[in-house]
Amino acid sequence: MAPRTRLGAILPDLTPWRSSREFRLLWVQGLIAFFGSSMALIALPLQIKDLTGSPAAVGAMGAVELVPLVVFGLYGGALADAADRRKVILATEAGLGLLAVLLLVNALISTPMLWPLYVVAAGVSALAGLQRPALDSLLARIVPHDQLTAAAALNALRWQTGAIAGPALAGVVVAYAGYPTAYGVTVLGFTVSVAMCTRLSPAPPSHGAERPSLRGIVQGARYAWSRPVLLGTYAIDLAAMFFAYPNTVFPFLADDLHATWALGLMYAAGSVGSVLLSLTSGWTSRVRRHGLFVVFGAAGWGLAITAAGWFANVWLVLLCLVFAGAGDMLSGLGRSTIWNQTIPEELRGRLAGIEVLSYSVGPQLGQVRAGTLAGWTGTRTAIWSGGLACVASVGLLAAVLPKLLTYDADTDADAQLRRSRKEEAAAAATAV
Repeated sequence: MAPRTRLGAILPDLTPWRSSREFRLLWVQGLIAFFGSSMALIALPLQIKDLTGSPAAVGAMGAVELVPLVVFGLYGGALADAADRRKVILATEAGLGLLAVLLLVNALISTPMLWPLYVVAAGVSALAGLQRPALDSLLARIVPHDQLTAAAALNALRWQTGAIAGPALAGVVVAYAGYPTAYGVTVLGFTVSVAMCTRLSPAPPSHGAERPSLRGIVQGARYAWSRPVLLGTYAIDLAAMFFAYPNTVFPFLADDLHATWALGLMYAAGSVGSVLLSLTSGWTSRVRRHGLFVVFGAAGWGLAITAAGWFANVWLVLLCLVFAGAGDMLSGLGRSTIWNQTIPEELRGRLAGIEVLSYSVGPQLGQVRAGTLAGWTGTRTAIWSGGLACVASVGLLAAVLPKLLTYDADTDADAQLRRSRKEEAAAAATAV
């Protein structure tokens, strides 16, 4: 019995899966949608490459995606607070399915056109910006307060497993079956996903919720600014991604190491580290100081990226990238738990919109920083110097915002208020 007990202490905590039907439904739905969309995520840039032969044309996808993500991410946060989150998720999932149909139709015509691919890329970014706050803000409503860290770990395990297996499968499908088949699988995935979304229970807004507005978005931003713990989670994530997101220079790093064969492994290594952390995350459910996760995870990410830039052995570089992924996962668990434990229900959607920006804009800007600096100083210098800047910035932010380091789920006033309100709501629902 003892070995099983020790093993159970590190394996993922499955309590949220057992206790919440809604969580199980969203977990499976998300996995299916992710695998389906992976086909389009791989096929879309490859088709642009085949149609144009231009790296700039492929890179332009990032430009058409960024603005819709920012605008609709913020609006989606306000919408999640003002509307039934189930309806938002269902409508946006159906919209993503229709965009997949457009890709399929375009791929089936004799001469596929280029402009629909950019339209779909922008549309997917806009719909994802609308949907993600509703999804993220729903977690705290469907999972008990003490199970939020475990739920975040299980969600991360789903996404990271999909991030490894989905693109690999998509690459095979595109290479051997072509674009129509890849987009057809995407359409099928969203069809199943929409059907599962219809089974979700209604998630109406809080009593007295206001219509989405700029004033409401500003109100959410002011709340985040007034809470040093929340501010610290956003700032540290932005700093870590801006200074130490090296993915854009991986092709050049592989050349420097005379290991072009390892390029795919470089892209996958971070996800491997995240999965390993998720698979051994049982202990995280017993930790109450989640701010330490954020700080030490982000600092570990920076140190690992620094080492990846220093080492000249490709296997050591890959090992460092695995450790970096684990550090990023640990920091992400802390951020997710703090967000879900402390943010009021009536502001959760708007704050989720800000969260979308904090973990999406950072990598976008980080790619620009890494690519520009690599052109000036060389690839490896751009990587290790960015890692050191990440560690320094995390240390500085932790010193400026000490409440993040001292955050304790059992004593923090916001966390305790959210817990008591959730328990009162559960008691009232049971009485009814």
